[in-house]
Amino acid sequence: MSHPSEGQKSSKAWGGVFREPTDKRVEAFSESVSFDRRLADDDIDASIAHARMLAACGLLTVAEADAIAQGLEEIRAEIRAGRLEFTAAKEDIHLHIESALTTRLGDVGRKLHTARSRNDQVATDLRLFCRRAIDRLEQGLKELQRAFLAFAAREEGLVMPGYTHLRRAQPVLASHQLLAWCEKFERDRSRLADCRRRTNVLPLGSCAMAGSSLPIDRAHVEAALGFEGVAANSVDGASDRDFICELAFVISLTMVHLSQWAEEWILYSTQEFGFLKLPEGFCTGSSIMPQKINPDVLELIRGKSARAIGNVQALLVLLKGLPTAYNRDLQEDKEAIFDSIDTLEAVLGVAAPLVAGTSFDHARVMATLERGHLDATSLMEALIAAGVPQRTAHETVGHLVRHAMTKGVALAELSDEEFQREWAGWTASFRGALGASRAVERMVSFGSTAPALVAEQIAIWKRHLA
Repeated sequence: MSHPSEGQKSSKAWGGVFREPTDKRVEAFSESVSFDRRLADDDIDASIAHARMLAACGLLTVAEADAIAQGLEEIRAEIRAGRLEFTAAKEDIHLHIESALTTRLGDVGRKLHTARSRNDQVATDLRLFCRRAIDRLEQGLKELQRAFLAFAAREEGLVMPGYTHLRRAQPVLASHQLLAWCEKFERDRSRLADCRRRTNVLPLGSCAMAGSSLPIDRAHVEAALGFEGVAANSVDGASDRDFICELAFVISLTMVHLSQWAEEWILYSTQEFGFLKLPEGFCTGSSIMPQKINPDVLELIRGKSARAIGNVQALLVLLKGLPTAYNRDLQEDKEAIFDSIDTLEAVLGVAAPLVAGTSFDHARVMATLERGHLDATSLMEALIAAGVPQRTAHETVGHLVRHAMTKGVALAELSDEEFQREWAGWTASFRGALGASRAVERMVSFGSTAPALVAEQIAIWKRHLA
């Protein structure tokens, strides 16, 4: 059996204690550089900050730290240009970068890993990566909100049927319906911001799991990398992946909202509803049916939500059986969170322009607006305002609706005599509650579809998203 001689350098960062080389099959099985190479910029940023800290603490000279920083920037340029060769033998992006640095600088490059482990190194890189992703996702959601807001402003005044249980319920302003999505995405943005706060904690300096006996200054790295806290427990700091699970969940809930929106617009754009006209550039056709204009983008958005939801489950199952400190299982966290981030970014890239290119078919909406007795609740509340108990008013209007359904007419088409037979207190003044547009105009409660309040909300959103 061959093994390295006493003076021979191992090709592995951890190989000194081993008497046998790593089996090539194990190298292929355990490598992660095929996907974690995306952490290259974060690894280099963190390594430069680490080197500067080591110099400030006297563990490197300033000249050595400068050489390391310059070498890392050269390696960054090589990676971006596609000139750095990736191999399974070097396992991950961290070893590739360190190996390239050592090739350039020899023993100076070997000093970079002083007072750190790959455990806290990768945890730091992941936090930097997720922090940048959160900022991009938050901006993408903001752009989507702006698209919905612009659509709402264009359609201010249009009354449309509102639905519960996918049955006609009450009339609402189309702009009010559109602003509902702004509210959902605002909560998603808020959750991203909250997740960012817990993500933005520095684990570097936790080392493998116990910290370091060397005189390092973790606050130095914290400031250099823009973190807002330092992990207080080294065992937890090197292995914590809560922030990844949290981000995956926030993304999944955002994708659920996007899926709900996609489903609603798929329905609204069918010939059966006919409310919305989708931009043809965001639709596709059929290979066999020449007439088809399919909402494929919306359908794909709806479908891709399954990926994001599945990734949350994968991450939770990954973590549920792990003891404290680092375990190699954690290598499996990256592909799931990368996929969730990529999926949401891809969806946001098409969602905002799709919204911007969509319009309502006013004639179709207005032609069907009075179907379904959408003004029934408005009439009931008018009776309540006149002193009729709510349960009595509800039953009375229910009888009137049944009578109108039997005749095949709207409530407003019933005669005063027909109203009076059901309720003796009826006068023609109650007709002001009838009709979908009048029902909308009668709303007064905060947060309702009242035209004045919706106009105020549009103004508020314009200031908020400016």
